[in-house]
Amino acid sequence: MDKWRNLVIALAGITQAVDLVDKLAKTGYLDSEDFKTAVQSLFAQNPPTTEAVFGNATNLLRGYEVLIDLLQRNKGPQQTALISYCLGVVHLQKRLLRNRAMLNQIAERLDQCRHQMQHFGITHENVIANIASIYTETISTFPFRIQVVGEYQYLQQSRIANQVRVLLLCAIRAAILWRQLGGTRWHFLFQRGQLIKTAEQLLEEAKRARLEISNS
Repeated sequence: MDKWRNLVIALAGITQAVDLVDKLAKTGYLDSEDFKTAVQSLFAQNPPTTEAVFGNATNLLRGYEVLIDLLQRNKGPQQTALISYCLGVVHLQKRLLRNRAMLNQIAERLDQCRHQMQHFGITHENVIANIASIYTETISTFPFRIQVVGEYQYLQQSRIANQVRVLLLCAIRAAILWRQLGGTRWHFLFQRGQLIKTAEQLLEEAKRARLEISNS
């Protein structure tokens, strides 16, 4: 069960990040706590568990909901957009894992951001701009780029553009985690039911935990 739990947590990390990208590009709105969870995952070095990458599994409530929706093959404009982002993230993850020099460059730059983060705070505008520049100078140099679809009035704002780049980097980080845990495309073809069942269990756990916190 731990295997499936870990795989679903990693997948929820991807779906939560790309859902935030979609909402941000279309509405200009960003859930601050979900954004913080995503950014923190970039700085999770040698975490003791998969859950620890995202703080804890309850921080991915949005991700479980989106993942279940996509696994159930619900179709609509939003699902189409999210699937496109997910496929793009997985493709870039593969390209990145084959480029050891770029991986090292990203790790070094994030280490520099860590010191800045300790001074300003993890979601401070300066920190986000710095992380976004990492994406621009590394991932964006690949021939393939993820095309983010949204409202021009939002995407032209440098703050939102930086947040989008950071979230895409977070999604790629989660995709690398998924791969490291043994995730493959075969799971979607032959183990979809198990993924949905585990995601539903984690979603209920997250809801209960949120309720307990709100009632305390």
